[in-house]
Amino acid sequence: MMRLVLSVALVFVLSIGGGAATVRYALDHLAALEGLTIGPWIAFPDRGSPDADPYSKARFSRKAELPLGPSEGLAFVAGVDSAGAALRRDCSYRIEGKAPAARFWTLHPSAESGTPPEPQAMRWPGLHSMQILRREDDSFEVTASPRPHPGNWLVTGGEGPLSLVFTLYDAPTIRNLDAARVDLPLIYRAGCE
Repeated sequence: MMRLVLSVALVFVLSIGGGAATVRYALDHLAALEGLTIGPWIAFPDRGSPDADPYSKARFSRKAELPLGPSEGLAFVAGVDSAGAALRRDCSYRIEGKAPAARFWTLHPSAESGTPPEPQAMRWPGLHSMQILRREDDSFEVTASPRPHPGNWLVTGGEGPLSLVFTLYDAPTIRNLDAARVDLPLIYRAGCE
């Protein structure tokens, strides 16, 4: 009798533990399956809409995110550089290119979990389209580094993994979701400490 009770208890523990582990894996690692990928950047166009799938809704609830609605904008996140190497906070990166047509955009660092970086001496640890220095052809270059750099500098201090978040607000080209026509900045590793 005791053997039967232990067997049933073991089956319940394995079922619940295995189910929880597979849901956690799906929430953490399968995000790229339903995303819009452009170079190293990935976005989730259905994020703030009622059409979002249940896993996306669970992912946003778990991280306490408040996603933008489809008419408000779209956030692209990069966890790798243009060569496919994982971004790290102790490395320097050169982000260059043009931004798609948008009324306003922001670029800021984030921890891999999506939480903001540790407080810096600056009020806002990111850059936005109104303050960026541009070239004559409207392209720009940003240096994301833990150390100060001339020009457009994005603070990335700390250790561990890094994600870059590039958010486009009121972007007409993104509404059509024609990824072939959208060019986003490229990310190149400049060196590590």
